[in-house]
Amino acid sequence: MLATSSPVNRPLNRPPKAPAPRKAATAAECERLEQLPNIGPSIAGDLRRLGIEQPAALATADPFELYQSLCRATARRQDPCVLDTFMAATAFMRGEPPRPWWSFTAERKQRYGVV
Repeated sequence: MLATSSPVNRPLNRPPKAPAPRKAATAAECERLEQLPNIGPSIAGDLRRLGIEQPAALATADPFELYQSLCRATARRQDPCVLDTFMAATAFMRGEPPRPWWSFTAERKQRYGVV
């Protein structure tokens, strides 16, 4: 049996995880990809895989091109919600207020159809 500490039952040999970065309220506040609304470690890693290291690069990026590039890079079709997330991130970095990724679903379907 694994020795654990009380009261959180965390293994004794592991340090606590670092807190998640604070989400930016505006594009000007955003210094790291993980600070973007809707972007966690996984999607931030996908963006880095595509060569996006700084949030400011998303201001001029095409979300559909990012989505297609990720599909090619992973050799598999990504969930369309990833495109919604890219749409949310690029809109935010262009100065729009933060919106949840799912608020882009109808626009994605209208603009791109089935992806």
